[in-house]
Amino acid sequence: MIETTENEDLKSRRIRSFVLRQGRLTKGQAHALETGWPNYGVEYGLQRLDLKKLFSRADSKKILEIGFGMGDATAKIAQTLPDCDFVAVEVHTPGVGSLLKLIHEADITNIRIVQHDVVEVLHNMLADDSLDGVHIFFPDPWHKKRHHKRRLIQAEFVNLLCAKLKVGAYIHVATDWQEYAEWVLDVLNAESQLQNIAKDYAEKPAYRPLTKFENRGIQLGHGVWDLVFTRI
Repeated sequence: MIETTENEDLKSRRIRSFVLRQGRLTKGQAHALETGWPNYGVEYGLQRLDLKKLFSRADSKKILEIGFGMGDATAKIAQTLPDCDFVAVEVHTPGVGSLLKLIHEADITNIRIVQHDVVEVLHNMLADDSLDGVHIFFPDPWHKKRHHKRRLIQAEFVNLLCAKLKVGAYIHVATDWQEYAEWVLDVLNAESQLQNIAKDYAEKPAYRPLTKFENRGIQLGHGVWDLVFTRI
């Protein structure tokens, strides 16, 4: 019988920011998973990743992409910033298959994918002071008050991110839910290791593409808020 430590037991009871819905794979996504994962997938484990070795280059900036959805924005950003390398973390299998398909179609070489809970990836796979940036685009706002505890952006999570960031590195969050934007602004402002590059919300950085969903929202008069903070 394997005994579980109190630490592991608490970890297993941690409130997660996502609900795992696998969904149905298209034939293209299934094929991409089968053929692309051996080259671009990284199995979750308890050993620290050597990011320089993983991407076979030492002088590139290393960016963590959290919750990339179907991967369209991540693929475009990787093409826009070819001198950066992207560790893309997502739990949903169709999204992983979709991004692998995009990687193959566009011959993108600067993305690696981890299919796992990002909190555990941060704790166990990424070394302190190893990242030049973190992207969190349109995380689930969990808009009902009783679900706010499920929101990814919490003080403890931001503090964990800061440990992984180099001095001068950045966190970029984008959301189309105003109340969540205000929540994120408060949480990031409260972290003493971070400094806002703007008075409150930042202009959309050029590297972040407009998604179809975002374009549709803008046409309907909906807002989008970008927040960019640097590690000091």
